[in-house]
Amino acid sequence: MRVALITGSCGLVGSESSIFFSQKGFKIIGIDNNSRRFFFGKDGDINWVKRKLKKTLKNYDHFNIDIKDYKNLQKIFKKYKKNIKLIIHAAAQPSHDWAKDKPLIDFRINAEGTLNLLELTKINCPNAPFIFMSTNKVYGDNPNALPLIEKKTRWEIKSSHKFKSGIDETMSIDNCIHSFFGASKSYADLIVQEYGKNAGLKTACFRAGCITGPNHSGAKLHGFLSYLVKASMQKKKYTLIGYKGKQVRDNIHSQDLVQCFWQFYKKPGFGEVYNTGGGRYSNCSVIEALNLIEKITGTKIKRKIIKQNRIGDHIWYISSMKKFKKKYPKWKQKYSTYKIIKELVQQFSSK
Repeated sequence: MRVALITGSCGLVGSESSIFFSQKGFKIIGIDNNSRRFFFGKDGDINWVKRKLKKTLKNYDHFNIDIKDYKNLQKIFKKYKKNIKLIIHAAAQPSHDWAKDKPLIDFRINAEGTLNLLELTKINCPNAPFIFMSTNKVYGDNPNALPLIEKKTRWEIKSSHKFKSGIDETMSIDNCIHSFFGASKSYADLIVQEYGKNAGLKTACFRAGCITGPNHSGAKLHGFLSYLVKASMQKKKYTLIGYKGKQVRDNIHSQDLVQCFWQFYKKPGFGEVYNTGGGRYSNCSVIEALNLIEKITGTKIKRKIIKQNRIGDHIWYISSMKKFKKKYPKWKQKYSTYKIIKELVQQFSSK
């Protein structure tokens, strides 16, 4: 029996991973206590995804466990032990704004929860690859110090800069403002690396920007494209926060991301770090995303711009996946931003 233990199994990345690895013949142990509803209210509720997984995946077992709860996690690890062939850790408190008001809970979830899982992996299934869903927010606001140029609908980096094709893993995580969320995820990122390089676990940190897909319970405080499409279509208005709405995000579809996980599972490393995103193939500013929705739906969206940006928010962030692609040349990206938004529009239109 091959077991894949997936935390945050009903979130966007966790559910996509559950479906993919179930199809690959793994028994899925899904761990998710619907904290997203606690964070974000009704918009964040993932129960609809849980029902979908339990109905469609015959080899999916769900456990309503908090990753801060070492003793209950330990019971799961002790039950399956070396049958656990893969851990995908996608559970997190993912919001800057939420973490600022509740930093103790945020740290316990993101930092202590990750440490719990690493230690239990080391004790019970040390040969299982451990994939951690990190974030580009570990770089804090360092990307904002790049030489950026304001254009009509977006900010852009100078064409002569070394990061013109995207920010790579050489960017420093020091001497910057992270936000409390970025700080707790930075600890988690570093400890995942440490268990790889120091303790010999097969770990990887995937530092992603904006991930999206049909299983995303997008909320105002988290879930850029999903919430943007939903809010725009339902209310026909959207609030752009800071940077004139020209801040640039790269967007990776959850299916493309899980294909990255599959490549790492087949050929793991120790304490690896990979910037992961849509890159130059799939990116947009907030304004450009709204323009695309208007083009696809034929609906005009009212826009309100707030001058004050979120603390630690990036003005321009596009990922370089050169390092990952060099090691895993078989990985191919299928979803552009246009294709992602069109899928989200179709999803919300059918509800």
